[in-house]
Amino acid sequence: MTNKEVPRPIRGIIPPMVTPLADRDHLDYPGLEKLVEHVLAGGVHGLFILGTTGEGPNLSNRLRRELIDLVCRQVAGRVPVLVGITDTSFIESLNLAYHAGEAGAGAVVYAGPCYSPIAQAELLSHLERLVRELPLPAYLYNIPSHTKVSFAPETVRFAADSPQVIGIKDSSGDLGYFRSICRACAGRPDFALLIGPEELLADALRAGGHGGVCGGANLHPQLYVSLYNAVRADRPDETALLQDRIQRLAERVYQVGEDQPSYLKGLKCALSLLGLCSDVMSEPFTRFGESERKAIGAHLRDLGLLK
Repeated sequence: MTNKEVPRPIRGIIPPMVTPLADRDHLDYPGLEKLVEHVLAGGVHGLFILGTTGEGPNLSNRLRRELIDLVCRQVAGRVPVLVGITDTSFIESLNLAYHAGEAGAGAVVYAGPCYSPIAQAELLSHLERLVRELPLPAYLYNIPSHTKVSFAPETVRFAADSPQVIGIKDSSGDLGYFRSICRACAGRPDFALLIGPEELLADALRAGGHGGVCGGANLHPQLYVSLYNAVRADRPDETALLQDRIQRLAERVYQVGEDQPSYLKGLKCALSLLGLCSDVMSEPFTRFGESERKAIGAHLRDLGLLK
């Protein structure tokens, strides 16, 4: 299968796609098909699978490979598919990257070694070894809340010396950090600077970012694409209005319940209520109960997404 070439830098909205599950180790096949088409119909510029929102590290190697195959086959080159390969094992990350390349993915996304803390010098050395063996170009994924380590701006700059490293997704939630990596990579104009937290989307784009990898684009992709287009066209009033709508969506859908992964539980619950896919969570998490579902449904109606 031919890979969809990834633009350098990639620009626009690249949703971190939810993984629809039927149970702990099987996909919700009809839901997966509907979700892919729903997101693509919103005009997005790529898909990112097996990230945090896709519960990638929680899924079995078999299931991850099956998801890669199915998504790449269905997308069929309409947009680039980016595949998360983060794993505690160097070899498993590499094996997943090769599987993604064979399936037709355009790039891989790597958050660094998880579980054990690591110094920046060793992190950079590790990245250099991994990148040399990857079959696809790679994006770094900065998410210190999950990995225990942040890619320091200098580490990003040195990693960007490799033409095989073509961008970074920053999910730190720190706009100051995002601005610092924009400055650090100013000499590499083909290096994509992507923001994760959607509450920062407009500010990050104005700061020099190229796009957003925002979970809410699973639910309402047109909204995020419209914001991206408004910023690029320098329409500040429209941008402010759209960013406010995104903020309201995040507050209503992500902050129901008191569980730590309420963001993802809320997002999966909302997708289920819209009839797009199941809300089954990967182990060790469980889906929302009836009271939370009612609250999410009320919020979706208030947002105009559910009748």
